[in-house]
Amino acid sequence: MSISIMENNIAIDKNRLPDHVAIIMDGNGRWAQARGMERTAGHVEGVNTVRRITEEASQIGIRYLTLYTFSTENWNRPKEEVDALMDLIVTAIERETPDLIKNNVRLTAIGDMERMPAHALERLRRCMAGTSACTGLTLVLALSYSSRWEMTRAVRAIAARHAAGEISLDDIDDTLIHSELSTASMPDPDLLIRTGGDMRLSNFLLYQLAYAEIIVTPTYWPDYTADQFAEHIALYQHRQRRFGLTGEQVTAAR
Repeated sequence: MSISIMENNIAIDKNRLPDHVAIIMDGNGRWAQARGMERTAGHVEGVNTVRRITEEASQIGIRYLTLYTFSTENWNRPKEEVDALMDLIVTAIERETPDLIKNNVRLTAIGDMERMPAHALERLRRCMAGTSACTGLTLVLALSYSSRWEMTRAVRAIAARHAAGEISLDDIDDTLIHSELSTASMPDPDLLIRTGGDMRLSNFLLYQLAYAEIIVTPTYWPDYTADQFAEHIALYQHRQRRFGLTGEQVTAAR
């Protein structure tokens, strides 16, 4: 069965939806600079894009949407920009929480959030608690996140379990490693979308994206539309996901 998204007549097969879509939201600063504005103006406009893409993902029926919101490397940006970003992120989350609850969207976060200012972290946790009973789309914010940080933490946890005699070397496999990642409670992303045109992963979900389909658009994040998101979901559905098999093997299995 398929549905038509009537605003642009894009047919999306509900039986072939990606369970998990991850997005690198790039281009806020460049969007603002191209208009003679401060970089922070791009981040403010980017919040509006988060709202419309979250709404579109929920309407389509995506189960998990992970947004690369703030990387550990972003802490190295000018302090004024970092402070403005932290305040913007948390203020926007607080403002959107009632609508998230109304739309049955659960909010969660991954990353080294202990590095966040204490007041910002407390406000974020209140918002997550407020949406904890929601059962629709899970919106995952990657905050103070980097894949290398995550994998280092996972290796340390596994090494500690081995040292304590809880596991043997033979117990260490993909399942065990996955269980120690920040995303252990969710499926790996099926689709990665990157806005802004850059062709790199930027230390984002490196382990989990091993077999994700990748779509890169030159559109800066503030200009990214719900129609484009729907188009990218439809494009994903036309990809043949082989997971190391041949195309003939995949076709025969179907």
